[in-house]
Amino acid sequence: MSALLGTQFELPGQQSKYVGKVREVFRLENDLLVMIATDRLSAFDVVMPKGIPYKGQILNQIATEMMAQTQDIVPNWLLSTPDPNVAIGQACEPFKVEMVIRGYMSGHAAREYKLGKRMLCGVPMPDGMRENDPFPQPIITPATKAEEGHDEDISREDIIAQGIVNEEDYLQLEKYTRALFERGTALAQERGLILVDTKYEFGKTADGTIVLIDEIHTPDSSRYFYADGYQERQEKGEAQKQLSKEFVRQWLISNGFQGLEGQQLPEMSDAYIETVSQRYIELYENILGKPFVKADTAQMEDRIWTNVQKALVELP
Repeated sequence: MSALLGTQFELPGQQSKYVGKVREVFRLENDLLVMIATDRLSAFDVVMPKGIPYKGQILNQIATEMMAQTQDIVPNWLLSTPDPNVAIGQACEPFKVEMVIRGYMSGHAAREYKLGKRMLCGVPMPDGMRENDPFPQPIITPATKAEEGHDEDISREDIIAQGIVNEEDYLQLEKYTRALFERGTALAQERGLILVDTKYEFGKTADGTIVLIDEIHTPDSSRYFYADGYQERQEKGEAQKQLSKEFVRQWLISNGFQGLEGQQLPEMSDAYIETVSQRYIELYENILGKPFVKADTAQMEDRIWTNVQKALVELP
């Protein structure tokens, strides 16, 4: 199987190119963005040396469908998806925070809680909680967006005080975040899933409109549990059955890696890469409730180039 680790494109009217951990974003004339979802895999803010076949397609197609199912809540940047790995949309100025919202004590929150912390991003966490218990109400725990290295937790008060986002805009981001999480929770319930936590990213267009950008409700940006058996597992103190890339993080932790200085990145065998790819396909089919159709990966860069060129010509 082939995996797309990156491209060497120079698109017509290209003004800049940003290479993120997973996506490559091309800014073109006329305020257009072309976003290519590669098959790169990141965990603990470190990009793994090997890609995961079909991962980019899976993320792009889940995000596309979830954008369509939430556009009544908040406008989004998306104009078209001309290729399984590509989204084209409206350029905007991104807010320099990720809006993380947590319905359950899991992942990063649980790791902090085990260290004895009872405040996360200025938000109190009740005593007496077990890992994977629900919070009384979902909590918003923002993170700064780091161009390199680790994103960092930050409170609402510090975001506003430091001028990262003004108060009016930040309150709107919180409102959108809660509404999107409520919709995501309902969509997950329809599939027999629990949306545990997720993150949303927003930007502002030239006319001042706040829009949803990047991915939404994907297994890279979100954590899901299977609803069936959740309560029984909690009562027995068992690990929850997850649909997210947390399984990759746990594999790395078990192999002595958490992205900390001096730690050696463990080797991912081809057999393990295959299991990760299959898990991502499982994620897609459970989150969207339909079979995953594999795109042709024989000449991916040629396919993407052709489809992007055609789409740019056809855009109004």
